[in-house]
Amino acid sequence: MISLLVPFLNGVDQQASLHEISFLLDNAPKQKLDYVPWAAYPYRPEVLFSIAYGNDAVFIKYFVKEKTVRAVNNTLNSPVYKDSCVEFFIGFDDETAYYNFEFNCIGAHLSGYGENNMNRRLLPEHISRQIKYKAVLTNDDNNETIAWELTLLIPFTAFCYHAIDSLKGKNCVANFYKCGDELPEPHFVSWSNIQWPQPNFHLRQFFGTLLFE
Repeated sequence: MISLLVPFLNGVDQQASLHEISFLLDNAPKQKLDYVPWAAYPYRPEVLFSIAYGNDAVFIKYFVKEKTVRAVNNTLNSPVYKDSCVEFFIGFDDETAYYNFEFNCIGAHLSGYGENNMNRRLLPEHISRQIKYKAVLTNDDNNETIAWELTLLIPFTAFCYHAIDSLKGKNCVANFYKCGDELPEPHFVSWSNIQWPQPNFHLRQFFGTLLFE
């Protein structure tokens, strides 16, 4: 099973600016989304991410290059997975339920909690609005792809069905994704591989592991 050590950023918390967090994640080790689990959807955009955590929040930055982008959904909890979308799923302890955090390329997001893709509940609105983001879209040098970056600050309070005041030493399960259900080339890309007959990111048994240092 794929695993990743998540570094601790001493003295960095949710009061830090997204500009500062973005800079720190630029210089953190980057992971690649390598897996395209379903042959019917072979397109794989270039997707990297870096992750760290602080005293009261998890920080993630995605680096994406793809042929086209879509950002139709711009309200909280709209179906952002239909757009150019990156996702972070995480589960604690041995529980079957897990959190899903899904963001399109302009930062609109959908967040929920549950045991599978059919049995989920949205996080309370006042909780979801505590998540911060910084989105940047640019063209690459040869104009063949569109590049975009998304910096995320997910406070521990977003894990609202758990009482988490520290992640130090915790061993969690997680997966990272890129999708675009209604793009010209729909795609489903993952960090930890998924062995399932049809596209489905909500399969906890295929999550990788995160160890928070």
